[in-house]
Formats: sequence, C-alpha cells, structure tokens
Amino acid sequence: MPHSSWLKAAGTAFAVALATATAAHAAPAPAPELTAATRVAAVVTLHYDDSRAGGWEAAIAAGVASWNRNVSNVRLVEAAPGTRAEIQIVATSGWPQATLGPVRPGGQVRVELGSQAVSQGYDKTRIATHEMGHSLGLPDTKPGPCSQLMSGSAAGTSCTNAVPNATERSRVESAYAGGLASLVPADGRTLVDAP
Repeated sequence: MPHSSWLKAAGTAFAVALATATAAHAAPAPAPELTAATRVAAVVTLHYDDSRAGGWEAAIAAGVASWNRNVSNVRLVEAAPGTRAEIQIVATSGWPQATLGPVRPGGQVRVELGSQAVSQGYDKTRIATHEMGHSLGLPDTKPGPCSQLMSGSAAGTSCTNAVPNATERSRVESAYAGGLASLVPADGRTLVDAP
C-alpha cells in the first residue's frame, strides 16, 4: 500500500473514531415534545359541588363548559355526591360573591350565586362563569367592557358575555401551568360583585 493511501485510510479511521467518541459524550438529545397523553396528565382537575345551588343548574353547567372550552390545563368536574369538592357553589339571596383563588387540588373556595343580581337584570350564566373565574384566581376588572368576563356588573345588565377573553384565559393557564396550581395559595378574600 503506497504511503499516501495508508495515510488516507488512517485519517479516515481516525475521523470515524473521533466522531463515534464525540457522539458518545455529546449532550443528550432534547426532550421530545409533549404528547397528548403528557398534556392530559398535566391537567389540574378541580371538583365543584353545586348541590346547594338550586335554580342555577343550567347557568353553572354553561359556566363550567365555557371554562373547560377555553382553558386547557385546568378542568372543572362535578363532584360525586358525598365527596369533597374544591369549589362549593351555593345559591343565596344577596349579591354574587366568591373567594379569590387560585384554588389548588385539596383546597376549598366558596362561590355564592346571589339572586339579587338576577332580580336587577344581570345574566345568570355570566354571573356563574364570572364567579368561577374568581375561584380560578381572577380578580375583578372594574370598570371594564362586556368583552371582559371579569368586569362583572360594571358591564351592565345588557351584557351576557360568559366567555373569558385572551388575557383572562392566559392568567388562568399561568396559574395552573405545569399541571400544578400556582404555589400561591388561594387569596382567601371574598369578592362581592355588587355594582
């Protein structure tokens, strides 16, 4: 074998050995993207009990559906009878009010759906969805337009919007990011939604 051929063969062998050694010590491959199963596992499930919210069933169901359609990392599910629920929903005769969250699994907040607001002309579904928003960590944004769910009664009795806007959705997604509720516990303040 001529000397130049031998050098070329040795150089190729060295390059292959170097590439193999480098690959063995290279940084690990990036983590694969989240699969649908991983995303489902990251969803925080919060249970609600509306057994003491007679007359509000349709509004609560619509409010739950609105939140479940509009956020992906927290899911509201009706609690089985006799089991503990993070969100206690009751019907009252006063103004709607709720404990400010974000509620964490195992924690507990209270939502009061007050008939006084309904008697003054406010929409039941907007009320229920708004009050659940407090449980998920959203404060009031008063004054505010009808397009802001958390503007509550400030939007007036003609407002029936029961869909959180992009900013509201983003704040809830952030509070429950990574499959865990925010490390900040529920605020504990009760927000009364009187005009």
